[in-house]
Amino acid sequence: MYSGLLIILLPLVIGYLLPLKSPALQRLVNHLLSWMVYVILFFMGISLAFLDNLAANLLAILRIASVSVIAILACNLIALRLLEKRRPWHHHHQQQQTLPSRLHMALESLKLLGVVVLGFLLGLSGWAFLHHAAQASEYALLLLLFLVGLQLRGSGMTLRQIVLNRRGMMVAVVVCISAFAGGILAALLLGLPVTTGLALASGYGWYSLSGILMTENFGPVIGSAAFFNDLLRELLAIMLIPLLIRQHRSSALGLCGATSMDFTLPVLQRAGGVEIVPAAIVHGFVLSLAAPVLIALFSA
Repeated sequence: MYSGLLIILLPLVIGYLLPLKSPALQRLVNHLLSWMVYVILFFMGISLAFLDNLAANLLAILRIASVSVIAILACNLIALRLLEKRRPWHHHHQQQQTLPSRLHMALESLKLLGVVVLGFLLGLSGWAFLHHAAQASEYALLLLLFLVGLQLRGSGMTLRQIVLNRRGMMVAVVVCISAFAGGILAALLLGLPVTTGLALASGYGWYSLSGILMTENFGPVIGSAAFFNDLLRELLAIMLIPLLIRQHRSSALGLCGATSMDFTLPVLQRAGGVEIVPAAIVHGFVLSLAAPVLIALFSA
């Protein structure tokens, strides 16, 4: 039953093992990765349109996403608050006045939602060739995971750098473990298998990947719920970082999940200063590496 796990992890591992030293190639990988995310989410929207009992399933998606994001974030924030009490994060940075436009960043996140909606609307046409969207997305997913592996290797993070940055590692471990508790709680509240709840909790805000992987393994209802669950996490992080960063620094970082090494990094840096950047990169790297592995494991 772990053949599916191997198929998912193999391109990720192969990509990570390949050295990527050329800056030009790294830029190419980043561009391809951005485009692949749009392509696969477009396919996910098409698959969603072919669901039976569409109206009922859309309500189920919203219900699962709402319950899961509340349960997971509540457990994350409780655990991070306990971490802050036991291991305070001492710093001297004063928040800058000029922050990136949170509205602009939120709209950037919502672009991917627009791609899903576009695919959904196209799928409603019922054209015969669109039935191949699910198969096409499987091949696209393998390429995406390969590119993710290349990107993680190209980030330049070494095991020594990860281990030495204790704050980034501690926050990542707390987020990872407390998310499991939230996933189990969400599964119990929703009447889902515990493994499904754990898989939902393992996206850590990486909506472009979790939605794709969950759709492949659990179908478009759970996959779409995972997408909205992690999209809401990122949107909340963008809005709450400036409010949390002074007194609850670990919570502000942990709320970002896997996106702390890329999308929400500018907000963290502007609000929390340059000193937060190493911890943010380590935190995001660890969760980015863990997300596809854990989702695949709980889906096996």
